[in-house]
Amino acid sequence: MESSVYVSEEFHRAGVAKGLYNSLFETLRLQGFYNVYAGTTLPNPPSVGFHQAMGFEPVGTYRNVGYEQGKWHDVKWWNLALQPYTNDPEPPTSIGELEGTSELDDALVAGRVDVSV
Repeated sequence: MESSVYVSEEFHRAGVAKGLYNSLFETLRLQGFYNVYAGTTLPNPPSVGFHQAMGFEPVGTYRNVGYEQGKWHDVKWWNLALQPYTNDPEPPTSIGELEGTSELDDALVAGRVDVSV
């Protein structure tokens, strides 16, 4: 599963991205996923630091992926294992099958952050 979280600058360093990731990862675990991947455009020290702090491990870098504002940018890819691997994994559960369950409700509030605007 590939993840992306974009947070408005006014909410940077307020725990919003961490909260979103926490809820997402709990939901993915509940569904039975084992890995999540994230890409960070380089250079971006805050995003690199954030993914490291969340437990992601670097797995590779795509060179010169995108051209923006007069220069080429690399994308670094990260992996996070969500749960221990098994030899006979079940297929993932659809989000629709989990809808209305207390387990999904718990996963969605796992990353709740109160942010005043």
